[in-house]
Amino acid sequence: MSHQVPEDGSRLPLMEEFYTIQGEGYHTGKAAYFIRLGGCDIGCHWCDVKESWNAELHPLTSAETIVEHAGRYPAKTVVVTGGEPLLYNLDLLTSRLQEEGIKTFMETSGAYPLSGHWDWVCLSPKKFKAPRKDVLDVAGELKVIVFNKSDFAWAEEHAARVRPDCKLYLQPEWSKMQEMTPLIIEYVKAHPQWEISLQTHKYLNIP
Repeated sequence: MSHQVPEDGSRLPLMEEFYTIQGEGYHTGKAAYFIRLGGCDIGCHWCDVKESWNAELHPLTSAETIVEHAGRYPAKTVVVTGGEPLLYNLDLLTSRLQEEGIKTFMETSGAYPLSGHWDWVCLSPKKFKAPRKDVLDVAGELKVIVFNKSDFAWAEEHAARVRPDCKLYLQPEWSKMQEMTPLIIEYVKAHPQWEISLQTHKYLNIP
């Protein structure tokens, strides 16, 4: 994690920002402005944005600039992702977005203390670093990546720790799609509290 990031979150290591269609989970199919912050120490071997891991590679950008850019687009929804966004204080960024009438969504592993003001939190826990209770308690959506058969039991462990109204998703890891999708289909048919999430943006060939 970059030592230069101000504790007040006034500047953040911005890896990329782009306007696209949300590809997975509860908000699939909706237009949104994505803000990807650099910096992550979770180390998922199947991560598809490993270039996000080193925060030092990504320029510190003022929160006000990020808010200004987000406001230029028709969809008043922002998704803050990473990397791991909760490495940073997101109070300022999210409060300013909300002041501009922009909804704030986050995708996080939940491994770091909660900050920010959120309209929706997608928790995607990773085995390498357990999610914290403060994030589990606010998650509107639990999205578990299924890489092998043991991930079903692991998904249930976390489903027992989120709120009763939290949406539950199983998502095949992209490289294991052919192998895992049939298992997920059968699992959801047997456990209908779960739903299937697919990375539709990869089918659509968009970011």
